[in-house]
Amino acid sequence: MGTLLLVFASALWGLLHSLLASSGIKDAARRALGDSAMNWYRLLYNFLAVASFILLVVLASLLPDSRLYEIPNPWVVVTMIIQLMAVVLLVVGVIQTDVWSFIGLRQIMGGESESSIETGGLYRYVRHPLYSAGLVFIWLTPAMTLNRLVVYGSLTLYIIIGVYFEERKLIREFGKDYYNYQGRTPMLVPFLPKRRI
Repeated sequence: MGTLLLVFASALWGLLHSLLASSGIKDAARRALGDSAMNWYRLLYNFLAVASFILLVVLASLLPDSRLYEIPNPWVVVTMIIQLMAVVLLVVGVIQTDVWSFIGLRQIMGGESESSIETGGLYRYVRHPLYSAGLVFIWLTPAMTLNRLVVYGSLTLYIIIGVYFEERKLIREFGKDYYNYQGRTPMLVPFLPKRRI
């Protein structure tokens, strides 16, 4: 029962996250609230995404759980070093994408810059470095439990599905430039064949 509740909560989190990121909801909010109120949208979106994810993590910690495996020494040291590297890549990726815009503060200050495709730095190796680093971090958790497996599996599925829709939106926004970028840069795993969505 606890596992089903966690699957449902994870799906609900993904649905909320996707709906709030969709162009349809953003357009409806713009019509209802006006252009100036939309400057707050990104910040509120991030707040709701983080708050709802914290609730999901709290739920996973409160429900009955069972340990599936634990990475033994010395391999746990290796996985923790790789996790630390993933955190560094996440920080670098957020900085590279303009941390103030990523959080939503630049929009509030009225300094939203014209959007462009980021293809340098980490984006030279994969089109979605934040997702790649995040996936490496979660799947190298030293101790895996059933509840973590459900949450991590849900997040992974959400990212894979979300990338599909995000890439379609980027092609609509940037056209041939993004299509060409897809052709020369892997989606999530560096050095894999380049596949377009």
